[in-house]
Amino acid sequence: MNGSITPAAFELRFSSLFKEGRAWAFPCDALGRVDMDALSTRALNNYLYARSVIGREVAMPVVLANATQSALH
Repeated sequence: MNGSITPAAFELRFSSLFKEGRAWAFPCDALGRVDMDALSTRALNNYLYARSVIGREVAMPVVLANATQSALH
C-alpha cells in the first residue's frame, strides 16, 4: 500500500421512506459489507442507526457502484 486512501468502488445506500432524495450511504464491497472499523465515529453511529430503522424510516439498503469511482475508470 502507498498510504493513500482509495475510495470504495461501491456504496451501501439506505434511502428514506419519507423524504424523497434523502439517504445515508456508506462505503462497502460488492456484496454490501461495510468495514465498520474504517468508519469515523459519526459515520459508524449513522450506519448503526440506519440498520436499526430498516422498514420504519429507511428502505432495505442497496449496493450501488460509487459514481465517483466509476467515473475514474
